[in-house]
Amino acid sequence: MHSLIFKYFTNLTPEQCRQIEALDALYRDWNDKINVISRKDIDNLYEHHVLHSMAIAKVIRFRSGTKILDFGTGGGFPGIPLAILFPDCQFKLIDGTGKKIRVAQEVCQAIGLKNCQPTHLRGEDEKGLYDFVVSRAVMPLPDLVKIVQKNISRKSQNALPNGILCLKGGNLQAETQPFKNIIQTTDISSFFDEEWFKEKHVIYLPR
Repeated sequence: MHSLIFKYFTNLTPEQCRQIEALDALYRDWNDKINVISRKDIDNLYEHHVLHSMAIAKVIRFRSGTKILDFGTGGGFPGIPLAILFPDCQFKLIDGTGKKIRVAQEVCQAIGLKNCQPTHLRGEDEKGLYDFVVSRAVMPLPDLVKIVQKNISRKSQNALPNGILCLKGGNLQAETQPFKNIIQTTDISSFFDEEWFKEKHVIYLPR
């Protein structure tokens, strides 16, 4: 199934390939102990979780030194796949559920992912400043913005100005309405041709 990743990301280093390959066995093992991915979905790990997370990398190539906060990471998505893709960037992954963060910590350690720091913390308590906040369907966008806008640095160093990048599905009209003049929505099906990505989006909201 990892061949799905290599279909869309062709210039991966041997180390990145090794890390991506290792995810399947690690998440299966941990999922038996702590349910971070629904049992029936674990067979779709690469399509529904890893590749889905990497859709953000089709919208922006983070420059070296970029700091990214993954808000409500669960077992490490989208943060871990993005940290594999961008080894020169720093990722902090936070979640309010300790046992899910433990899975993310163990996965990072097992694959030797040095640029990724999973931390048991609620978003309200995160004090750091980041270039981007990423998240995957954690909560409605206006609620997310209220919590994380304090964490987005003013000084931009990437092609896109600093802001929020989140993965969302379905009809987003209501939650994007307050930001309609500045929000950018990209259909993931424009990058990946699997049926599952229809009606899935990357939302970018500048600071």
